Amino acid sequence: MVEGWARTRASDAAVLVGAVLLVVGALTGRPDVAVLGAAPVVAGFWERARRPRGVVRLELTDAEQQDPDVQEAGSAGTVHATVRLRVPEGAAAAVLRVRRGARQVDEVLVLAEGGRDLPLVVRTVRTGPQEIATVDAQGVGVGAATVSEPTGPVSRATLVLPVPGPLRDLPLPQRLRGLTGAHESRRPGEGGGLRDVHPYVTGDRLRRIDWRVTARRAPDLHELYVRREHALAEAVVLLVVDSRDDVGPDPRTWRGEERPLPQDPTSLDLARTAAASLAQGYLGLGDRVGLDDLGVRRRPLPPGGGRRQLERIRHALAVTHPAGEPTVRVRAPQVPSGALVVVFSTFLDDEAAAAAGHWRRSGHRVLAVDVLPTVRRRGLDDRELLATRLVLLAREDRLAGLADLDVEVVTWRDAPAVALAGLARRGRRRPGAGVPA
Repeated sequence: MVEGWARTRASDAAVLVGAVLLVVGALTGRPDVAVLGAAPVVAGFWERARRPRGVVRLELTDAEQQDPDVQEAGSAGTVHATVRLRVPEGAAAAVLRVRRGARQVDEVLVLAEGGRDLPLVVRTVRTGPQEIATVDAQGVGVGAATVSEPTGPVSRATLVLPVPGPLRDLPLPQRLRGLTGAHESRRPGEGGGLRDVHPYVTGDRLRRIDWRVTARRAPDLHELYVRREHALAEAVVLLVVDSRDDVGPDPRTWRGEERPLPQDPTSLDLARTAAASLAQGYLGLGDRVGLDDLGVRRRPLPPGGGRRQLERIRHALAVTHPAGEPTVRVRAPQVPSGALVVVFSTFLDDEAAAAAGHWRRSGHRVLAVDVLPTVRRRGLDDRELLATRLVLLAREDRLAGLADLDVEVVTWRDAPAVALAGLARRGRRRPGAGVPA
């Protein structure tokens, strides 16, 4: 930052015009003209004597306090920060310029006496690592006669977490696991609905005796009848995100040479939000949820439960991004036995579809969540329209092949809660039907 303060062009012009009027008044014997010209000249010298000393200091930090009525800081939708502005003594104000990327968002005049902390609220539809904003400032002296050199631009990046949305009914895997949970399994146990009424045998609890049935079937009490229930169990869900593609609605950005517009959510943004929403729904029911990524070869997040597991999943989703040229997998990642597998992908190539088909043939219930944004064809030339149509036709064939394998396809951009509720009703089990859990 440069410590120099310079006079504005308007102030210099006023002094120059005043000096001319002063000279003209003196030469023509017009004291009124001379007095009129002397005023801006005297004001110019007076302002020069009161020129601020020092530099304008600017800092962009995370917000210290959050409004409880808005979303948490660092979440998609609203990101909060604080601009710390410090101006030297003698400065009257400062001009703040806020930019996001190459686009200037706002320019505001801030009246500052020594310094101020200004809240900065940025609204975004994007998730993952991104720049909050870039801010620079320029000091203004008394009467706007002097201005300082602009400060260097100050920017700050943050990790924007996906915000999960509410979901109603959720599909369950074909088999449930564990001895506790919120779902009724097919095994006999306690906590679920009525399984049957059976004659008392050794090992049955006395409190399970149904005296009404016993009195009706064996009035002389020569035989006792007990009520048997289904056991409760938990579901294991594995969320698989395909981070190899991060495309927007404009097909011209799919080659990677152009970036999607900041106001357009990309496929990876939709995948992060969808995965976080499903994770919140299942974890809220007491199920166990894990996370894996088809785009990188690293240790997956193992299935777990509880609030902390949701925070781990949200953070892992936020840092998920395309990592260069992906390597071709020889086989699909291993998944826990009996788990429900949910694949989030654009299905623009065969990798995710092949993995989903492999898991379905292995006996898992598989959901394919299509996260490709609504394609925007406006502005495409004939060649680009033809290429887009061919790519989308191949993608439709790929999704049709998954449906033939009994992989359930859900389009996230079109009422996902309703689609998932339909899958939940389709996968609803009847006690005692099918393979026992």
